[in-house]
Amino acid sequence: MGLSVSIFGLGYVGSVSAACFASMGHKVTGVDVSRAKVEMMDSGRTPIIEARMSEMVGEARRAGLLHATTDATAAVLNSEVSFVCVGTPSLKNGKLDLSHIEHVAREIGAAIRQKKSPHVFVLRSTVLAGTTETVVLPILEKESGKKCGQDFTACYNPEFMREGSAVADFLNPPYTILGARDTQHLAPLRELYKNTPGTLYETTIPVAEMVKYFSNCYHALKVGFANEMGTMCKHLGVDAHAVTKIFTSDTKLNISSAYLSPGFAFGGSCLPKDLRAITYKAKELDLKLPLLESLMPSNAEHVDRAVEMVMSTGKKKIAQLGLSFKAGTDDLRESPQVQLIKRLMGEGLEVKVWDEDVSMGRLAGANRQYIEEVIPHIGSVLSADLEGVLRTAEVVILGNKSASKDQLAKYLRPEQIVIDLIHLDKTRRPEGAGTYEGICW
Repeated sequence: MGLSVSIFGLGYVGSVSAACFASMGHKVTGVDVSRAKVEMMDSGRTPIIEARMSEMVGEARRAGLLHATTDATAAVLNSEVSFVCVGTPSLKNGKLDLSHIEHVAREIGAAIRQKKSPHVFVLRSTVLAGTTETVVLPILEKESGKKCGQDFTACYNPEFMREGSAVADFLNPPYTILGARDTQHLAPLRELYKNTPGTLYETTIPVAEMVKYFSNCYHALKVGFANEMGTMCKHLGVDAHAVTKIFTSDTKLNISSAYLSPGFAFGGSCLPKDLRAITYKAKELDLKLPLLESLMPSNAEHVDRAVEMVMSTGKKKIAQLGLSFKAGTDDLRESPQVQLIKRLMGEGLEVKVWDEDVSMGRLAGANRQYIEEVIPHIGSVLSADLEGVLRTAEVVILGNKSASKDQLAKYLRPEQIVIDLIHLDKTRRPEGAGTYEGICW
């Protein structure tokens, strides 16, 4: 026996969700202010043009599993779960227009006031992190006169459907994400999605909200990147399709989770140099590639954030663990850790540095030339004595992964502030320090 579901908003997301849930055997009521959409769905016709929708809506309507109405109260009273799939368009200044969500939340809240049985409110509309809990829940509680978590529950369930393949994406998603304050609230949604393939993630509401933006912004980034690199290929007389085919075949670094963990700025002898070369060549060709041109300024902003984090502590004695741009190398060329030290020293802070892989005596060639040009007196603050570097420090910066958890646990003190620039896994994070803060997590 399926669940009874009401779906508010019969646009792309709502219509497809309604048809797909009905095809799974659930009893679905579509709700919309548009009488035209309601009449179409209630007569077994799809309100949108989308592959497979005509057949699915017709079959579900004939089976008595799908109907539509403009009566929000009746829809809530006759269902166990309400999905909200209304639009969140942009205002002129770019801010989200939440008026449709707020209106529906008031309607559903007022209907919940009349219910004796518990109800599940599920937001699917794309909203910024915090919206469900700070905007929607207060409206629901006010209008219903009831308490979330006791008399009704609220969840966030983002959708990942593309126009043109929305039905296929719903029925075979990359994953299903369910956000709630308490995972016990998710039992009805687990039942709804029990036959849906792919990993099911149960998480907090803000995380579920943010995954949607993380995904969409990354997709936009990929499109912009491919277009700019393709433009460069064309103007250099290079076959962009051949380049792309080879590039996307690399699932170890290119099409993978590599480089997608929030951390510190990039550096080393390759990335900064190659970005400057490609953007300079674009200027020579009179090409505007704003995405690629923005990467070096974005990287510099991240170093600025690290400086601000240290300065905001009000402490003067700083220990930085890690000088090279990553552990296991002594390459200091364009290391953001070097830039950070230079900035902190310029602010008059007392900085000591430890890196087990870096010794001034071993540096040679371009590597030595770089460090002598950027911080010629680095030798005076670089020490091979980890205990000595940490002994007097008030703030400890984890600049790369060269120090082990055991080493840190041995020397860190409760009164010290630890700033993590490298996003250490929780199992590797040091114990013994007082305040522990990541640069962007």
